Amino acid sequence: MYLDQFTGKGVRIAVIDSGVHATHPHVGGVSVGLAIREDGSIGDDYVDRIGHGTAVTAAIKEKAPDADFIVIKVFERTLATAVALLVRAIDEAARHGAHVINLSLGTAEIQHRDELGAAVARASDHGALIVSALEDEGVQWLPGSLEGVVPVQVDWACDREAYRVVHADGRAIIAASGYPRDIPGVPRERNLKGISFAVANASGFVVRAVEALGPTSRTSVAFVLGTLEAAAADQTPG
Repeated sequence: MYLDQFTGKGVRIAVIDSGVHATHPHVGGVSVGLAIREDGSIGDDYVDRIGHGTAVTAAIKEKAPDADFIVIKVFERTLATAVALLVRAIDEAARHGAHVINLSLGTAEIQHRDELGAAVARASDHGALIVSALEDEGVQWLPGSLEGVVPVQVDWACDREAYRVVHADGRAIIAASGYPRDIPGVPRERNLKGISFAVANASGFVVRAVEALGPTSRTSVAFVLGTLEAAAADQTPG
């Protein structure tokens, strides 16, 4: 099955990050935007003051231009937030009907495992797939290392328009490029890069797979990864 024919139509993806500049030409608007304030309440200021969330959204939008985007802001001035706010954001994404939740973030603090695991389970019960980093520089991350999450690792040799499905420790993992969309006139090495954008690039392909499978169906992590692996094999010469 080739996935290039799919554009995310009918699929809702939530991007939990630093918000977005919705009028950016690489974004072109979002369906829903909200913020999780420091006290856990919901606000409407989802403007990106860092640039990270805009770049993440743009990378996904490039691969899934017809998806419906839900932007949930948890970062204000730095790429740091409390786990309780992240959990609230996951719950809000599921409540808004997200089929896919992009988490270009995570924590290595093992004490948050149960709290994040419960959030993953609630999202799954609502039919939402979380895409998140498995590890970064050899350190295991949550929630990406949990069962029930689509795990991602960075592959610097991978083209931005491609991905690989690799296997380690009995798990299928998406390996994707760690580069965002290029900025005209800015050398790639001076642009943002890293595992965050491997997750974003992977989410774009996951959205395509969900569209191919039918977003109204309850798609499991294994089913989506199997679809992506089969699609990658179909496009391999010979």
